[in-house]
Amino acid sequence: MRRTLSLVLAAGLGLVAASCGSGDDKPDAGGSGGQVTITVGCQPPKSNPKERAGWDADVAEFQKLHPNITIQSKDAFPCINPDTFQAKLAGGTQEDVFYVYYTDVQKIIKAKQAADISQYVGSVGKVKDLRADVMGVFKDGDKTYGLPRNNYNMGLVYNRKLFTQAGLDPDAPPKTWAEVQAAAKKIAALGAGYVGFGEYSAGNTGGWHFAASLYARGGSMVSDDGKTAAFNSPEGEAVLENLKQLRWNDNAMGSKQLLQWEDLMRMMGSGKLGMMIGAPDVVQGVNNDFQGKFEDYGVTAVPESDGKASLSGGDGYMFNPKATPEKIKAGLLWLEFHELTPGKGQFNYARAKEQGRPVGLPIPDLYGDSAPGKEIIALRKQYATVPVDHFAPYVAAQPNITLKLEPPKAQELYAVLDVAMSAVLTRQNADIDKLLSDAESKANKILAKNT
Repeated sequence: MRRTLSLVLAAGLGLVAASCGSGDDKPDAGGSGGQVTITVGCQPPKSNPKERAGWDADVAEFQKLHPNITIQSKDAFPCINPDTFQAKLAGGTQEDVFYVYYTDVQKIIKAKQAADISQYVGSVGKVKDLRADVMGVFKDGDKTYGLPRNNYNMGLVYNRKLFTQAGLDPDAPPKTWAEVQAAAKKIAALGAGYVGFGEYSAGNTGGWHFAASLYARGGSMVSDDGKTAAFNSPEGEAVLENLKQLRWNDNAMGSKQLLQWEDLMRMMGSGKLGMMIGAPDVVQGVNNDFQGKFEDYGVTAVPESDGKASLSGGDGYMFNPKATPEKIKAGLLWLEFHELTPGKGQFNYARAKEQGRPVGLPIPDLYGDSAPGKEIIALRKQYATVPVDHFAPYVAAQPNITLKLEPPKAQELYAVLDVAMSAVLTRQNADIDKLLSDAESKANKILAKNT
């Protein structure tokens, strides 16, 4: 799923003039006529012509609204690369408005690699309506360093068609792991090749989904200070015990294990997999790349996450620490227009429908149930090209779920927990206590290097 998002969000190089209207608060770079030029990262690449065309059209529309601003769009792939980030900053080639993953934001703030935009961000009218937990990603104390563009959190993706075939109600998906087990057994009983519930256990994806299930049970991957592992807990044990039950007692997970990202996507697309952990964009990936059909799938919250947390992620934009106040103000105008305005930019669902792109997925959810959020939901329904009702259980659960980001050293911790996940799914007599204890020891060494 993260790979899908990364590919969709990959960026490159283009140049389009854009503009800024008259008014007391218009940007002024100190040049002739108050002109200001900003570079903006993560323009869709040429390999994604529909989204790129939409971006360029938005820059042109922005130009009419703000004739004093010139936007230089950058589509370098990937949109942010930790290996070259420092060099771009030092060499003066980092964009004025640069793209960033949620998981990198706090590291960038602590390293003083982004501008403090606190005194300017109030000019963005809808900031007050943004979800506090989403906006909090870009804060350090009372200071603000960026704005969100996208967010998602994990859910349970399920095959509605198989639910019906197995005598289950596709409009009432499982809310507990006991209900998942019962449904998985019925789906697996449909015949050879049918898998009730699928799970990852290789390529760091097993540890990633371990974290998703752990958070939904109320557990944590690391201590509050991020210095020690916290997953060797009753919640962590419950994650593995649940998989052991599904795999060996219920025979509901199939015999093929050590699965990675593409494996479950392909199984879901084939119509033989009943359920998997995943965000709503999984349905889009299955439809686009694995021959699935939107109408066959639904999404609900991760079981037992009500009142607890869900593994989340997303992206947004921050500002070059060398950016002038005029560039910051201009960048905020662009982000407000393109990323935060219902009916415009990324929320221009009328255009997306015209282009044949899917409309109706319940992400990003930047505003919750505030006025802009309700407007965006209404627009999604108005221009929907996918069955919006199939995501209703997921949407209904969101107000009671806290978003929780990946832990520090996430990929290294996921690799450690792949071992525990694969052991439980390939060895019937796997010792869960020992697996978690061994993983904890390795994780603590990894985290010690981070402090």
